[in-house]
Amino acid sequence: MDKDCIALPGAYDGMIARAVAQTGFQGCYVSGGAVSMTSGVPDLGIASLETFTRVIRTVADSSGLPLIADADTGFGEGEMVTRVIWEYSRAGAAGCHLEDQVFPKRCGHLAGKALVPVDHMVEKVARASKARDAIDGHGKRGSFIVCARTDARSVDGLDAAIDRAKSYVTDAGADMIFPEGLASEDEFKQFADALRGLGGGPAPDGGPYMLANMTEFGKTPIIPLARFKELGYHCVIYPYPTLRLAMKHALDLLLSLKEQGHVEPFIEHMQSRDDMYAMLEYTPGEEWEFPTPTRPA
Repeated sequence: MDKDCIALPGAYDGMIARAVAQTGFQGCYVSGGAVSMTSGVPDLGIASLETFTRVIRTVADSSGLPLIADADTGFGEGEMVTRVIWEYSRAGAAGCHLEDQVFPKRCGHLAGKALVPVDHMVEKVARASKARDAIDGHGKRGSFIVCARTDARSVDGLDAAIDRAKSYVTDAGADMIFPEGLASEDEFKQFADALRGLGGGPAPDGGPYMLANMTEFGKTPIIPLARFKELGYHCVIYPYPTLRLAMKHALDLLLSLKEQGHVEPFIEHMQSRDDMYAMLEYTPGEEWEFPTPTRPA
């Protein structure tokens, strides 16, 4: 991220994680929405910490890539946030983001969100930062990325969201800021400009890294990765376009199977057996070895 704006496609299982790595991406993302929905529940922050760490471990081991993971509202209060940082790090995440919504949270691009008080979120982020430094900081800033997400744009407006983000950096030590629900390129630029160089952060300019969310069907228009770089962002997450596409095609196949009694119309759209084995680095008849992860320890 010090050299470029990095695309982080969402991965929710081992095969998608392998696909992300195989196609040449430098990192990936574990979305709370994807973890929830693939568990059969809506994105309300009700999937367990154990469910999240299981997915993180699977994605990290299968891809060998560094990943940022969604931690929703922290699975509880300050004490729980400390545990989250340790558990996510042990599972293989390079960082996580915490958001300032009340529980139960909502998808960041839905109406009707409510926020916790600023000092409440500052306490959570400060706890996360303290845990980050305890893992491998040895008295300095640790390498695990603590990202603070604010949903204030659609609740109290852009200026209030920027003020919250500043507090999360200067008062709590956040390494990265995630402004959720922004509605235009101009808003993304204003946000990044306001945080640039703030708080002695780890980014090259001395401020926090900036994360943008490029989700579909939300408040944010489709913005290319190169444009996000121009706007001042260091990474862009793509939470679950693979899940949306897979579920659309899976439902179409199931409806066709129910009606016709076979899957022949979809054969040409399926991954072949050979391609699937290649992605798994598996040759039938030969001993298979679990791949050695290449991500940092």
